[in-house]
Parts: sequence; C-alpha cells; structure tokens
Amino acid sequence: MITPRTLPPFFCVVLVRNWAFRIAVTGLLLGLLCPVGASGFSSWQNKHEQPYALIYGTVWGPDDRPVTGVRVKIRRENEKKVRWEVYSTRLGEFTQRVPAGKADYVIWADLKGYRHQNGRHLQPGEEVKVHVEFDERVDTGLHLK
Repeated sequence: MITPRTLPPFFCVVLVRNWAFRIAVTGLLLGLLCPVGASGFSSWQNKHEQPYALIYGTVWGPDDRPVTGVRVKIRRENEKKVRWEVYSTRLGEFTQRVPAGKADYVIWADLKGYRHQNGRHLQPGEEVKVHVEFDERVDTGLHLK
C-alpha cells in the first residue's frame, strides 16, 4: 500500500497539488453547470410567488380544549361567497394564506356533518372578524359552544 510516508517528499507535494487541482476543477465545473445560484433561485421565487398574509388560528371547544377536524370557512367581509376552507389539525390549529394588503376577513366554523370524538354535539360560536394590513401573520381563535 502506498502512503505519503512511503513516498519521497516530491510525490507528496504532487499528490496535494493534484487534489487541490481536482477540487478547483470540480468547483469550476459545478459553477458552470449550475448557473443558478442562491440569488438566482430567490429571484425566480420572487417573480412567481406573490406576497401573502397568514391567518393562523385555533378552534376551541366549550371545555377550552382544542378541537380536531373542524371545517373552518373564510371569506372577505364585503363578499358573501366562501373563498377558503381549511380543517383544524389534531392540535385544533388552522392556517390559510390570503393576499397581502388591507382587507377584512370573516372566519367561522362549519359543523355540518361533524361528529365529536366523545359523541357530544357542538354548536358553532360567533363569527370572527380579522383585519390584515400587509404581509403579516394574524392570530385568532374560534370558540365552539
């Protein structure tokens, strides 16, 4: 087996230079083959992804515990039609992206066809109004009866 200790000092220098040369050539080839760097990717992402705000909330039951699997509906305040529907997770949480900018949204729980785990019948609580200004996260909660 050949190791640097068994080779004369001249060969050790050649080996090191050879590895350095290989690393330099590999880096150069990767740079040429992959022209999209980190800045290129972010500019592509910015062109194709619009800014958004995030509505984040939790659905709470009458016993102040999170409720799983509840359909949450969201619409703009000045519209009648539902724009988004999401379901609460096992932690009772829901999230929805909405366009960034000034807008008011109405959020409510739709319990049609919903069966609670312990067989209890739940009633929807009041609608919640949320105001969004910019590309921000707005936290809220829905309380069931």
